[in-house]
Amino acid sequence: MDFLWNAEQEQIRDAIERVCAPFDADYWLEKDHEGGFPHDFHKALADAGWLGIAMPEAYGGAGLGISEAALMMHTISATGAGLSGASAVHMNIFGLHPVVVFGSEAQKKRWLPPLIAGHDKACFGVTEPNAGLNTLKLQTKAVRDGDYYVVSGQKVFISTAQVANKILLLVRTRPVEECKGTEGLSLFYTDLDRSHIEVHEIPKLGRKCVDTNQLFIDGLRIPVEDRIGEENKGFSYILHGMNPERILIAAEAVGLGRAALARAALYAKERVVFDRPIGQNQGIQHPLAQSWMELEAAHLMVQKAAFLYDRGLPCAAEANAAKYLAAEACGKACETAIFTHGGMGYAKEYHVERYMRESWIPRLAPVSPQMIMNFIAEKVLGLPKSY
Repeated sequence: MDFLWNAEQEQIRDAIERVCAPFDADYWLEKDHEGGFPHDFHKALADAGWLGIAMPEAYGGAGLGISEAALMMHTISATGAGLSGASAVHMNIFGLHPVVVFGSEAQKKRWLPPLIAGHDKACFGVTEPNAGLNTLKLQTKAVRDGDYYVVSGQKVFISTAQVANKILLLVRTRPVEECKGTEGLSLFYTDLDRSHIEVHEIPKLGRKCVDTNQLFIDGLRIPVEDRIGEENKGFSYILHGMNPERILIAAEAVGLGRAALARAALYAKERVVFDRPIGQNQGIQHPLAQSWMELEAAHLMVQKAAFLYDRGLPCAAEANAAKYLAAEACGKACETAIFTHGGMGYAKEYHVERYMRESWIPRLAPVSPQMIMNFIAEKVLGLPKSY
């Protein structure tokens, strides 16, 4: 395995850095204070052709792999945009993968080009208040009515629903008591019709400019042609987006950790106390060095998981491990950055407190660290299922 980026990948990194350059740390500090979706940042990436990096060329995408997509998301985050910048385009990169794999030719032609061009913004409607990570117990239901499905229920922790005009929606089309295994759920990509979907923003700790919401769906009519694949097979379709999502958020976490580490190292070199830079003290050096090593190790797992995925090889364990390791390394790096800054680390103008707040996102989502350990214990180590 080659651990060096090839020429194309280096060009991707450099190009993304150029797009991100006008959106510096002060831009994201203002967004963190004022809120409001970063439409100009989203448009800049769309105009440069990056929103379709992992989408087929036939529909306007670049036709590249998750390795390149992970590099892109890592680069966005590492420039200082952090999870605010990454989350603004995260859904575009992996969200419609079930359409790419299972959608009809007509659906791909109808849905992919507008998303890649930045004309459409999509959100991801899976999680529900009473189901959490137990996706097979989703209660939001769709009832067939001629050429339509009528949908009612609730979704929660839905990012970008304030600005999205499309939603990838997983709902129940067969009662749970009649289902075996993973049957009973269907997947739709449809208009976010606000006359039948109430969107309520959830105030949260960080990432103010990328909204998180609870959705109340009442009588939403979805045309049959907006269903992806077969009825009642939606869970198996959504699984095809889970490993890429874990890989991408892991890459974003490593990028965020590296942004925090870079600021901490710079501050440690410039801050003089007792007539010497604080970075000369091992009490400052060692935690920073440890964070560098932890981030490097996590990034290697991200690269391995992406490498396997792009070659069609099993990668669930590696994708989950990458997400876990990257989130933990990111959280530690952001905490260390605050300690390095001392009291200044608590001040918004030095940016690292924002990084610390954003570092909670990859630790909590899209799957908890405990569930990842459950997965590894059961699927890799062969231990009895614990839940």
